Amino acid sequence: MLRSLLLSLWVSSLATLAVVLAGGAAGYWLARSRRRGKRLLELLFALPLVFPPTLTGYYMILVLGRHGVLGGPLYALTGFQFTFHWAGAALAAAVVSFPLMALSARAALEGVDPDLERAGLTLGRSRATVLVRVTLPLAWKGLAAGALLAFARALGEFGATLMIAGNVPTMPVAIYRSWMSEGMEAAVPLVIAHTSLAVAVLGLALLLRDGARWRGKAGKESA
Repeated sequence: MLRSLLLSLWVSSLATLAVVLAGGAAGYWLARSRRRGKRLLELLFALPLVFPPTLTGYYMILVLGRHGVLGGPLYALTGFQFTFHWAGAALAAAVVSFPLMALSARAALEGVDPDLERAGLTLGRSRATVLVRVTLPLAWKGLAAGALLAFARALGEFGATLMIAGNVPTMPVAIYRSWMSEGMEAAVPLVIAHTSLAVAVLGLALLLRDGARWRGKAGKESA
């Protein structure tokens, strides 16, 4: 159980780190961009939310499998493959949790008054400085909630992981294997550990989300 728990935490942490960077950037673009094609990209970003995990895993194999579009050349050059490797589990967790971070980031950043950002720009600050000094401090609770939701989703990923990484023993896979090989009672310790961790992470994410909403309402009322 300890091995599965540590592996799940490692995989989920790596996935969340990648998702925070990529999903945060995507959310910022969705919140601020007025370009054509925005809706199409928003649709593509959200697809993992509605795809069955096995379908997500299928597409990942097509792209990143040993004979995939990108996985084939990668294997030929380096000998590395995502299939049947913990890196494949981390990638699957990142793909399925990406929409949660991107959409949460968009909502959090849309709650930041653009006039405050424009004021910083008119004072001669760069966009990067305004982002770090103005936007992120105002949106951090919503962004943190999105990161925790992404982490919770990554922690519970099973279907896509099973397809691309096989029997890499993350917590969900270990629960399934224990149940199949030894019966329901054998899976109880894993179930309790996973449930407790998931409830704690999700509860913290909801607290941050509600705090961000309250702050946004308070700001509008004071304005």
